[in-house]
Parts: sequence; structure tokens; C-alpha cells
Amino acid sequence: MHLRLYLTTLNPTDSVTRGFLPAAKALGWEVTILTDQPEGYPGHETIAADVHDPRAVIDVVARHHRPDVIFSNSDHLQVETALAADYFGLPGKDWRACLTTKNKALTRRALGDVRSARVVPGEPPPEVGYPVVVKPREGVASEDVVLVHDDLAAAARDIWTRRPGAVLVAEEYLEGPLMTLETLGDGVTTRVLGGFHTTLGPLPHFVEERLDWSPDLAGADEVLAQLKALGVGFGACHTEYVLTGKGPRVVEVNYRVIGDNCDLLLADHLDVPLFEWILRVHAGEPAPEPPRPGGHAAAISVLATRSGTIMKAPKELTGAHEDVRLWHLPLKEAGQPVAVTHTNRDYLALLRAVGPTRDAVDTAAKAFLDAHPWVVA
Repeated sequence: MHLRLYLTTLNPTDSVTRGFLPAAKALGWEVTILTDQPEGYPGHETIAADVHDPRAVIDVVARHHRPDVIFSNSDHLQVETALAADYFGLPGKDWRACLTTKNKALTRRALGDVRSARVVPGEPPPEVGYPVVVKPREGVASEDVVLVHDDLAAAARDIWTRRPGAVLVAEEYLEGPLMTLETLGDGVTTRVLGGFHTTLGPLPHFVEERLDWSPDLAGADEVLAQLKALGVGFGACHTEYVLTGKGPRVVEVNYRVIGDNCDLLLADHLDVPLFEWILRVHAGEPAPEPPRPGGHAAAISVLATRSGTIMKAPKELTGAHEDVRLWHLPLKEAGQPVAVTHTNRDYLALLRAVGPTRDAVDTAAKAFLDAHPWVVA
């Protein structure tokens, strides 16, 4: 089908530049990018727009070509994009579900299975049972997420030095393995693409150091029921949950495809045109049944462990080690200063690996990183 896609986005991400834009080209679609950073997309038709305002998005589209698909993979633009798609009578997400999943306080209110409270500047801190996890109500990338054992007020004051006026959420700390569930829905059927086991760095922070493919998605049925309760069932969704002693508990719902190159890893491991699948769902096609691959896949983060200047930065590389395929994507470059933030922003590079077993993947990843070290001094 020769369709016109309006892609609403902010700063360029690998999901867009390496995933959705090539997918749209492969489908033969015409693409118009609506963004507040048009200079970031050379070679593509772009229109500068206030993409945070659905009225502006609707007005721009109405004055341009007739839309067939209006889509975004941005955490910050799901509500606006859903409203625009609905205005033009196109397939899309329920804007209420987008708002509920983006706003962590609303997520907790809707699910009701985890103790939580809002922490508002200028108001007395709520009474909570420690330990609690404090996070921005609408945060991303583990930024300003911290485990607190005894002084919620002090933790909030520290976060507000970086986020003045931000509403925070304090919620009970969930103990157990951290998992992800990756889904793709067409509004009728929700397909499970797979999931990962997440390895976090040391507490009190929550930096994702590694994600490993998990063929055993314990708790998936309960999580799917929770997604349904939130109104999630269209397009891609990345859900993080903890397998607690009382059953699975959702940590957060990101109503878009998984990020940090794990979307590319998912496509590599499933060996399907994942980004085309997602776009075609937004064109009104049914979500296909995904394969159930064997073998192992992992996304390994190369992290800055000290602040300083990058002295050595390996280039982007694709290779193999015996039966393992490897992709190394640098996120920073030599000469660039770095400061440890204890968030996913500390990534220097991401290494994707797909192989026959976890041992094979581990061996190949170690050999690669030993041969291509990052140096910060």
C-alpha cells in the first residue's frame, strides 16, 4: 500500500532513524516528520511543529496531505499523537490509556496493587512505609529514581534541585526478579513478542546494565490482564514488572516499543521486520503471530563508571564470534566529557548479541569488549 505516514517525534533516536524510518521506506510509504527539531532529520520531509500540542499537530496535518497513519514512538508524545489520529478517524491508541501509562501516579491509581503516594512541592511529605522508591511522576531512563530507607523529604528535596516543581511518586519497593513483557496489539488481539530479564546496577539507583532474552515469561498472563485494565491493547508496548512473592507487579508501562537498542535486538532475535509490523498495525492491519525462537539474545550496556573525558571510544562495529552475532553501537565519542549520573544516561555504548546459548553470548561479549575497551580518564 502507498500510504502517507505522519511521524511525530522529538530528538532523533535509534528507534526512529534505524527502525521506523527504514521500515516506512521498505513499505513504500511517504513520510512527513512533525518535530520541534527539524534539523535533526536531514534527507526527510520535516515540518516544524509544537508536537506537544495536539491542536497544533492536527492543524499542521490538515493543511498538508491527507494522512493515512499518524504515529509516534516517543514517550512524551503518545497522548498528543493518539488524539490527532482519532481526530482524523485513523487507527490509534486510546489517549486515556496513553495518559494513564505515562503518568505513574495514575498507573498506580488504576491498578491499585502497589502502595504509592504523590510527593508534591510545598506540601508535607506523605506518610509512607519504608523502603520506598521515589521517582518523577512522568520520568524516563531511570532518571532521579532512587530507593529511600528513612528520609523521603530529603530525597525529594534532592530531586527538586534538578527538577524544580516536579511531582514525584513514592511507592513500595518491590522485591524479586525484574522482567519485561513486549507486546504488539491491533485493538482486538494482543500478541506477546517475548520478554527479557533485567539486570540492574547497585542500589539505591536503578540503572539497567543488561537485558537477557527470557523464554520463560513467568507472570505474563497476569501482566496482560493488568494491561487490559489500563486500556492498553494497540500498537507496541514495553512493560516492566517484578515477580514478587505475591505475584507479578507492574513497575511501569511504556506505551511504545522497548528502547536502548533492545528493539533492534528483538527484531534480530525474532528475525522479523518488527518495525514494519508496528507501522502496519497503525495502518489498520492485524498484528501477526510472532515466532518463538530458540537460542539466546542479550543487550549489554557499556557504562561510564567514573566522571572524566573519554580517551578511547570504539567505533560502530558489526561482527561475529564463532556462532554469535554482535552489534556495537557507540552513544558517545572520544574527547567527550562524561559525568556519572546513576541513570541510563551513563551508557557509553550498547552491545547486542544473538547466539545459540547464554554461555556462547557471554563468551563472545567478553571477548569483544576486551578487544574494544572504552577508556575514561
